[in-house]
Amino acid sequence: MKLLVKLLVHGVMITALLVSLTDASFIGALLTAVGIAIIAYLVGDLYILPRTSNMIATIADAGLVFVMLWIIGAAANWTIDFSEILLLAVLAGAFEYFFHSWIRGEHLLNKKQRAS
Repeated sequence: MKLLVKLLVHGVMITALLVSLTDASFIGALLTAVGIAIIAYLVGDLYILPRTSNMIATIADAGLVFVMLWIIGAAANWTIDFSEILLLAVLAGAFEYFFHSWIRGEHLLNKKQRAS
């Protein structure tokens, strides 16, 4: 279930932004988004997150998105620049922070409500 949510969010967000910001084809952008989601899930969510904090796993996932987009963009000869890659990595990182909280069962809103 959680992998499907990650695939859906990454698939929509990364694909839409790659298609709108670059000359990537829809299929190329979608395959990139799905590949990033799967690798980020395996590395960030199943390996790094259980061993570290949410913030470290979030930074690792955002860094992974940045590096993978840089490599794939160069290999595919997309018209993607540093600021666009950075934007995608930051947006992915924002999603990852809340996704990690969900994975760990940390309900941030409930904790804030109980503290009040």
